[in-house]
Amino acid sequence: MSSAGEKTRVLVHGAAGRMGREVLAAVLRQPDMLPVALVDRVSPPAGSVPHFADVMEAIRQTRPRVTVDFSTAEGAMQAARAALPAGVCLVVGSTGLSDGELEEIRALCSRHEVGAVVAPNFALGAVLLVHMARTAARFFDYADIVEMHHETKIDAPSGTALAIARAMAEAKGQFQRPMPQKEPVPGTRGGEQSGVSIHSVRMPGRMAHHEVTLGTSGQTLTLRHDTINRECYIPGVMLAIRDVTKRRGLVVGLEKVLGL
Repeated sequence: MSSAGEKTRVLVHGAAGRMGREVLAAVLRQPDMLPVALVDRVSPPAGSVPHFADVMEAIRQTRPRVTVDFSTAEGAMQAARAALPAGVCLVVGSTGLSDGELEEIRALCSRHEVGAVVAPNFALGAVLLVHMARTAARFFDYADIVEMHHETKIDAPSGTALAIARAMAEAKGQFQRPMPQKEPVPGTRGGEQSGVSIHSVRMPGRMAHHEVTLGTSGQTLTLRHDTINRECYIPGVMLAIRDVTKRRGLVVGLEKVLGL
């Protein structure tokens, strides 16, 4: 942990991406943080923070306290394998990590006694959506999730949609999922997770939107969160950076940081 009055040294991995640029700008505004390295195969916008193509070399030269990753699932694992053995805390916003990869991060945290926060979504409203869906799930028998994102999102369904489905299944168990006797267009009922149907929309003009509809006899309940711009993620990321230095071990989901 940084001593009183000392700024937390932050490395941004995936710094040339849209979220990477947002994170860098936010870290620069924080009085208790100092960006010491930017890592990306593509050079980020010119500035005073040193740029590296290799995360291990960046850690060796700049000695960060926290590495923040917004790259890809593959990039996140590269960052984890470089940061955690070096005693550098890790905050991951990249989605698409498998259960096996999460277990690898957990093992690295335990072995090297360092903290990591992995969250599929850093928007506080989206985290609350997961929490409310979990709370409501046990009172309903049917559930559908529609998630809508921009056309360049690389994974489907979104990590947040999977987190919602898993949270509801933990509370409810298996939902009922009626299937049609005829399905002229295969897959019309969407993907399935614990009886929850998940539908993914990809097109321009979208950013990140999640709608959960729960149903039972004579009624439905709809919960929805809309991301207007990437600024919504920044308070959660800054909270995770400050929190992770106090932890030992892996935390999956921002709700645990928020105490939900």
